[in-house]
Amino acid sequence: MNLPTSEPLPPEEHNLPPARRRRRKRLIMPEAEGERAEFLASLAYQATPSVEFFVLSLLCGLIIGAACLTNLPALFVLAALLSPFLGPVTGLSLASVFGSRRFFVQMLGSIAISSALVFLGSGLVGLGYTLFPSIEVQQALYHAHLSLADFIVLSGGAISAVFLLVKHPSQRPVISSIALSYELFLPLGVAGFGLTSGISGLFPDGLIVFIIHLAWAALIGTVIFFLLGLRPNTVFGYTLSSTLLLISLIALIAISGIGTAMSTELAMPTHPPTMTLSPSPSTTLSNTPNPPTITPTPTNTLVPTRTPTQTLSPQPTPVWGKINAYEGDGAFIRSEPRNDAQAVKILSNGSIVEILPEVEKNSSGIWVHVRAPDGETGWIRRILLITATAAPPG
Repeated sequence: MNLPTSEPLPPEEHNLPPARRRRRKRLIMPEAEGERAEFLASLAYQATPSVEFFVLSLLCGLIIGAACLTNLPALFVLAALLSPFLGPVTGLSLASVFGSRRFFVQMLGSIAISSALVFLGSGLVGLGYTLFPSIEVQQALYHAHLSLADFIVLSGGAISAVFLLVKHPSQRPVISSIALSYELFLPLGVAGFGLTSGISGLFPDGLIVFIIHLAWAALIGTVIFFLLGLRPNTVFGYTLSSTLLLISLIALIAISGIGTAMSTELAMPTHPPTMTLSPSPSTTLSNTPNPPTITPTPTNTLVPTRTPTQTLSPQPTPVWGKINAYEGDGAFIRSEPRNDAQAVKILSNGSIVEILPEVEKNSSGIWVHVRAPDGETGWIRRILLITATAAPPG
């Protein structure tokens, strides 16, 4: 097919001026419409998952459950390393650029299925917690809380994943995907483990963290696509971007502790109460009854009276302790002084408790009786506490 003679032929690369050739080399997005469509198709292909994606999701969930059960940080890292490439997360952002409902539903469905497999795998391992009820789960509790550090890692992973995918569409940014898996699959797996094991503080907290992190990663990806020149070109694309922005604003409200997320403390780190030393009440003076007055006797001798005395009734000074678990980010308060007793409360490091007089020593160590800030009492190992005795009033 011959081109019309009225249309000028596009200049070859070597015929372009040097300045324009350098400019084209610096461009990330191709200028030609056909090349742009082919470029977007290659991005969509990288984001579309395969069967391997779902198999690795189930394996990742099983490893996360084992990490919760053993309280080993190395297993959490291993789960992130063996997790599949999270292309569908980037695909959610890419869907706003395409403006395609079908592509968005495909990416969202892939994430839903893989998330269910992670949740299921970790939940199956959580059923075995009843065989080891004395195992601590501080590492799992850490992944069920929102934190600024996690948002920084998540944002860095989302930014680098989109940038590298656009810069090199034929290669998958595996390292960036590991960061995303660490911040998305780990909280989700912890929630599944918490649901079947019955440990408080893991479900639904981890599930809430997963949803907020997913929305945030999709929003960050959309922003990076926008900055790189890939902007939504349909109403659906702009609507999807606005929805992601709204969900992410809710995430910011949750991380700052405002509103319901603060009052219910769901997926929020436990804020330790301010350590206030309550001075002991001042000593009370109790006067003894006045003795009888001098009564003259027939012999006219005087009976000496007793000098009134004051009795001091000192009050015991309360002893305060601060949770300081050497492994993990908190400790259990148990109903009885032994490792296999029921955990009645979980307090994070820095929480203040009142130390009661009862102390128990057995084969598992020294246990002290404590009262939590909400008034609930229980037992905790002495090694997990730093004590601070209030000074007497001066």
